[in-house]
Amino acid sequence: QVQLVESGGGSVQAGGSLRLSCVASGYTYSRTCMGWFRQAPGKEREGVASIYNGGDSTYYADSIKGRFTISQDNGVNTVFLQMNSLKPEDTAMYYCAAAWLGCGLNGKGYSYWGQGTQVTVSS
Repeated sequence: QVQLVESGGGSVQAGGSLRLSCVASGYTYSRTCMGWFRQAPGKEREGVASIYNGGDSTYYADSIKGRFTISQDNGVNTVFLQMNSLKPEDTAMYYCAAAWLGCGLNGKGYSYWGQGTQVTVSS
């Protein structure tokens, strides 16, 4: 059974940093796209970043480009999202997801999703 478990969320002041982790289990980790998505109350889900096949390709939303970095450690089946220079508008529930077809940020093709970890940025 595929499972994705996120951690690392919390409350931080604007300008601070957080590192999210997503541990994947139940499937072969290679040749998979892992993505981070977020959803704030009253807003649509937004793709944040995605990474394919061990970091060969990464994709970022314009809203976080230059501040967030996605990476993965295949040895421990974990994908990370390093978030720096956080802003209040980054406040949201952050989800990781796994896809075998495509690696876009529109959410399509992602078959499995984690339960999410809350990130709150205060001004």
